Amino acid sequence: MKMNLTSMPILSQMYLHMIDTNRQKSQIKEVPIQRNKSGIVSSLQDFVAVEAPLQIEISGKPMSITMRTPGDDIALSLGFLFTEGLIKDYNAIADVVQKDENTVDVYPEEGFFIHAESMERNFYSTSSCGVCGKASIDAIRAKSLYIPPRKNIIVDNKILFSLQERLLTVQSAFELTGGLHACALFTPDGRYLFHSEDVGRHNALDKLIGHALMAGRLPLDEHILLLSGRASFELVQKAAMAGIPLIAAVGAPSSLATELANENDQTLIGFLKKTGFNVYAGNQRIQ
Repeated sequence: MKMNLTSMPILSQMYLHMIDTNRQKSQIKEVPIQRNKSGIVSSLQDFVAVEAPLQIEISGKPMSITMRTPGDDIALSLGFLFTEGLIKDYNAIADVVQKDENTVDVYPEEGFFIHAESMERNFYSTSSCGVCGKASIDAIRAKSLYIPPRKNIIVDNKILFSLQERLLTVQSAFELTGGLHACALFTPDGRYLFHSEDVGRHNALDKLIGHALMAGRLPLDEHILLLSGRASFELVQKAAMAGIPLIAAVGAPSSLATELANENDQTLIGFLKKTGFNVYAGNQRIQ
């Protein structure tokens, strides 16, 4: 049966506790290792990020396989379908079923169809590339209902300096493994709202947007998106699909990411640190 989360805010403590508990069970694996430090070899246990395939099906028909960190699989599947432009909102979904630990089946409502051409793409996404196999740049410029952003948020630059440290305080799996990407939502005044983690940066963002979709919180046009790594074209595109006006990345942006952010009237920040950052698009939102 389809989950009814539209009345449950994405920020509620019960919701966050449920998500965080599930994450801890699935994201981390303990493995035996040999550590060589200054020529001294010792045996001990270490923690690594879990990576496993997830198959997304539409009414029983395989559509896509992505390598992801288990957990939040339904949010990942719905976020993927939304950011790919294959569904417009949660009302298009009749049911979502976790068939097994590595398969999610999505059933559209009667009258809602995912175009056969999209189904036939059946592309494979690795943990490092969310757009592999797509034929052209034009094919991945999905159209957003929420771009240009509807709200004119203004963010004090001092708020931006504090975001990375705030993310690290909640990014528990990364602290143990050092191997997960994260993305987080903040209010314009710097209040932390929610975050998602995954071995794939595009998966982390699909999980976050999937939760917002299920909770009825789209568009995210009054939010800051923080990325723990670099800002690629695909991440700016996914943020655009959710109507996010300001993207701040700890790492570097790509040339296509900066071009797309300018086209979309989004603010794109790169190399965010405690002491500074670069603005590549949308400087009008920073004061």
